[in-house]
Amino acid sequence: MNELIKQLVEQAVRQQLIEPEDTVYAQNRLLALLGEAAYNDPGMVESRSIPDILDAMIERMVASGQLAARLDEKERLAAELMDVFVDRPSQITSTFRRLYGESPQQATDYFYQLSQANNYIQTKRIAKNIQYQAETVYGTIDITINLSKPEKDPREIAAAQTEVVESTYPTCLLCVENVGYAGRVNHPARANHRIIPISLQDEPWALQYSPYVYYNEHSIILSQEHRDMVINRQAFARLLGFVAQFPHYFAGSNADLPIVGGSILTHDHYQGGRYEFAMDRAKTLSQFVLPDHPDVTGETLHWPLTVVRLSSIDSAALLDAADDVYQTWLTYEDTEHEILAATNGIRHNTVTPIARMRGERFELDLVLRNNRTSTDHPDGIFHTHADIHHIKRENIGLIEVMGLAVLPARLLSELEQVEQFVAGTDISMAPSHQEWATELKAAYSGQDVTEYVRQAVAAKFVRGLEDCGVFKQTPDGQAGLDRFLETVSRQVAGDRR
Repeated sequence: MNELIKQLVEQAVRQQLIEPEDTVYAQNRLLALLGEAAYNDPGMVESRSIPDILDAMIERMVASGQLAARLDEKERLAAELMDVFVDRPSQITSTFRRLYGESPQQATDYFYQLSQANNYIQTKRIAKNIQYQAETVYGTIDITINLSKPEKDPREIAAAQTEVVESTYPTCLLCVENVGYAGRVNHPARANHRIIPISLQDEPWALQYSPYVYYNEHSIILSQEHRDMVINRQAFARLLGFVAQFPHYFAGSNADLPIVGGSILTHDHYQGGRYEFAMDRAKTLSQFVLPDHPDVTGETLHWPLTVVRLSSIDSAALLDAADDVYQTWLTYEDTEHEILAATNGIRHNTVTPIARMRGERFELDLVLRNNRTSTDHPDGIFHTHADIHHIKRENIGLIEVMGLAVLPARLLSELEQVEQFVAGTDISMAPSHQEWATELKAAYSGQDVTEYVRQAVAAKFVRGLEDCGVFKQTPDGQAGLDRFLETVSRQVAGDRR
């Protein structure tokens, strides 16, 4: 264990988590956490990554009987060990703000590197994800088969049933009380977690990174107040305010309704990061003018979902225009395209908004969403339809909207079976894939089978995105979108009168 302790401390110095003068202190804190009586310098040690060292320490603790072989216990110890090397929140915030004074990018570079080095961002697990790009009619999209989040340990599930945990603290996974929290059987360890306080529209918000990043610098922007997500004018203003503060990042929000929203609707939050998505590169399909907003440029996009893109050098003018589009959409109905604004007083219309800077111009995409269901489509008329569910059934949230498919881990083994079937091996596979695999096999012409199936997965995902578009990429669908935009102009003009 002394050798592992030295490896971890030396790596912490290399990663600039601590200074060389902190070595003895760090060694002693690790001794206490690992139940070791004394430290004896083992001399020269090999250099290993921090996640690998932590895994070795934890497995040694399990083998000796000092630690239960449960995922939650292992993660708790790993977070506590790394907390030895992480500055207090006030010190990190002070460093971030000092660097922000030099440039916003320097500040986020520092915080992102810190969040990786201290093992809060699970770099070793993320590396397990299958990631590739595929060419589609809408451009190059990203595909990820998500293998990074560990499956529940059966022992952890059993413990959760027998251990009485009445605590509601922290209130949820996004609340600021998670900073430094030890964790428990039904709540992840956060001892090494830090946030950066920021202000949006004179409200206290915070910036952190996702522990399982799906793209470069995948950020979470969260309200310091625990409250439900809401999409409204204030949300648009916060997104524009964020990209004004961090112009090298985008910021977007999941929609605020079930089916078309994200997985956490009970805490007001957005996502951001430093990444160009396929939707960012989407071609302009048409341009339009909102007469009451001469300083704002409007575009529709060649994209499977319905996107209204607004841009202006004036963020206040852009905010006014976006609110007019949104307010019109809230009550807009088009029965020809199965769009109803509400049923029995339950709202269906909302948007997925995304803000970014392009040079000096602010840009805000409003992706029109509707969460109606029907007998034919009980999971959602504008959700992936049943023939897509063998690939993707989960909600189509912000990340998928922009063209990054986050697909379930089950597909790793299932697609290997599909590949073997397509290539001619007599093999049984998941029944849900049988019809699709048979179609692929009939069209297969001997090319690399893995690449062939991967491209087919991308095509399926894009088809699912097309299901989510309220106005389809057809002449009829575009005519419907044009009528909506005309309604925006008429309604705004009527309001002005």
